[in-house]
Amino acid sequence: MESGGRLRIINVVGGRPNFIKIAPLMEAMGAVPTIQPLLVHTGQHYDHEMSRAFFEDLEIPEPDFFLGVGSGSHAQQTAKVLVEFEKVLEEARPDLVVVVGDLNSTLACALAAAKLLVPVAHVEAGLRSFDRTMPEEINRTLTDHLSEYLFTPSEDADAQLLHEGIPAAKIHRVGNVMIDTLRKYEPMGRARRAAKTLGLAPRGYAVLTLHRPSNVDEPEAFGRMLDGLETILPGCPVVFPVHPRTRKRLAEFGLEARLHRLDHLRLCAPLGYLDFLSLLIDSRFVMTDSGGIQEETTALGIPCLTLRENTERPITVSIGTNRVIGTRPDRIAAEALRLLDGEAPRGAVPPLWDGQAARRIVEVLRRHAARKEVGR
Repeated sequence: MESGGRLRIINVVGGRPNFIKIAPLMEAMGAVPTIQPLLVHTGQHYDHEMSRAFFEDLEIPEPDFFLGVGSGSHAQQTAKVLVEFEKVLEEARPDLVVVVGDLNSTLACALAAAKLLVPVAHVEAGLRSFDRTMPEEINRTLTDHLSEYLFTPSEDADAQLLHEGIPAAKIHRVGNVMIDTLRKYEPMGRARRAAKTLGLAPRGYAVLTLHRPSNVDEPEAFGRMLDGLETILPGCPVVFPVHPRTRKRLAEFGLEARLHRLDHLRLCAPLGYLDFLSLLIDSRFVMTDSGGIQEETTALGIPCLTLRENTERPITVSIGTNRVIGTRPDRIAAEALRLLDGEAPRGAVPPLWDGQAARRIVEVLRRHAARKEVGR
């Protein structure tokens, strides 16, 4: 090990979901004298709303390395991260690389590390939607098979990894690091009262988020969801923080004027973590295509309608408050009206989603350091 016997660990972030997961890990590692945590920001998402605001809200330290890869096709983005992250590995000479989630950055950094024989730890391992049209499914599956440490959030993820032939010794069920962040900042989120600033009463509105290519890159698909939304609005105001990708598609498809004509629809710019958490906490229900929001709503006990045909987080359906309803306008309207009529699912919080996942991960990684010392 480098740095006076400390375990040097590179932690990788690339976009909004990564920041939420890496924040508790950096904090937990920073509290251990035998660990030197370093942070690499690939720059996959880099504007104030989607990146800078999360560093500020979640008190994440400034990155030790910023790769600045920016946008591009999947191949371009992955290739840029591979090239630039290899330079970081050669300079920093880490003992371990920690990647989270399923972005292009996640796979690229795992691949670069594995080729240089640096052990990889994947946080949020074992999640599968079984939909290979989703780039994230390819990223998460390959990352799992490149990793030496697979940190899972739930029992179904363990079972999936075992089914794929990954040795049980590599699998560690630790819980959900996103919930670590949620529990830490929940009191601050409640104090924000973001709904009040929008003139909305607690439990008197729904939240909508859309960003997946299958939902926003095709005018017909996007239009169908707006049809369902129009049916809901007379009975419940909807707040729609518009993702940059989604805003771009709205302009391209000429749908902006239609949205602005809808009464009770509140469009706003992307929100920082605390403001968005505040909106979730006070909402009546949420409609989303985001995986992370399925988990956050389950932890908060808020009904969630997932606007997709599948989910890589089935525990949010079997135990939590999530329903996967697809994108047909009649189904969206029917399920939303059921919630408005009081037919909300009575979900529970999955085991180990207790705000202590990062601590469990760090304990496993400390054992990695001990094994390295014994081997010397």
